[in-house]
Amino acid sequence: MRELLLANRRDTREIWMAADLDPAPVLSDIRELAAEARVVIKEVGRNKLDAAARTDAPQGVIAFARPLPDVDLEYLLRPGPGGEQPFLLLSDGITDPGNLGALLRSAECAGVTGVVLPRHRAVHITPTVAKAAAGSVEHLPMALVGGMPKTIQELQKAGVTVIGLDERGDRTLWDLTVGSGPVALVLGAEGPGLARLVRERCDEVVSIPMRGRLSSLNVATAGALACFEVARSRR
Repeated sequence: MRELLLANRRDTREIWMAADLDPAPVLSDIRELAAEARVVIKEVGRNKLDAAARTDAPQGVIAFARPLPDVDLEYLLRPGPGGEQPFLLLSDGITDPGNLGALLRSAECAGVTGVVLPRHRAVHITPTVAKAAAGSVEHLPMALVGGMPKTIQELQKAGVTVIGLDERGDRTLWDLTVGSGPVALVLGAEGPGLARLVRERCDEVVSIPMRGRLSSLNVATAGALACFEVARSRR
């Protein structure tokens, strides 16, 4: 909620707060930011708030806002305010909303500048995703695309190095060397990993070296490791 108001990327009609909430600094921040943005705050009963919420176990505050705006791929390719090159995250068919939300939170913290989601056969930004993302969706511009293989080719034509993360990778993530240029990290669906065409189109495919008895990580955890390793390599 606080990030929604801070980012100010979309109109917020009003905010509901449960009347039984204990005082907390974050609630004070929300009230101050809402006042600055001229957003009405209403105190309502807990049952009414829970009935209106679209997630499990709401935390006592919900907002009624416009949907997040989509951007086009060209927008994501623009350098940042300080001239920094794009660092993009591509979802190749992630379907679990909790995983996508957690991944977006880690990606934003690692410095990802934009996200590309496939239009079909993948989860988009739902209330569950937004909750797990802990406000990161308000700061990450996102583009919806028709096909990931074609999108990868378009990115490569624009000078973006595309790195796939897959357990069948030829090198490990720790061996990855990324320059200061634009880069995109592609993560596959839970279970199947990267689709064959997507894997073939990537400039490089890397894996996470596993030392334990289990053979894989969930996509949110694997993606967090990869995002921060790419960020470290870019430095």
